[in-house]
Amino acid sequence: MPTAYVTAPPDAADELARTLVEERLAACVNRVPCQSVYRWDGEVHDDDEVILLAKTTDDRYDEFVSRVVELHPYDVPCIERFDESHVLDEYATWVATEVSDPEN
Repeated sequence: MPTAYVTAPPDAADELARTLVEERLAACVNRVPCQSVYRWDGEVHDDDEVILLAKTTDDRYDEFVSRVVELHPYDVPCIERFDESHVLDEYATWVATEVSDPEN
């Protein structure tokens, strides 16, 4: 069960998180405000961002990434995958249920 780490500007983070859950691409998305310092186009930037920690499944991960790229306002969004070495079985079952197609 992967967790995806995504950063987004504050004005886009809430809608992005909600859309991913509504479309069953993530069971849950935690939103954590942060300040990021990064280099872009040869300049150093210091901006407010939001870290999104999205819980999804292996089966939905590629679709999750495609949707984030489609919705994200950045030209190159930060999307990193963390594969969990241990997850509580009941929690993994809940995630799998929430990202599954309700028609099946």
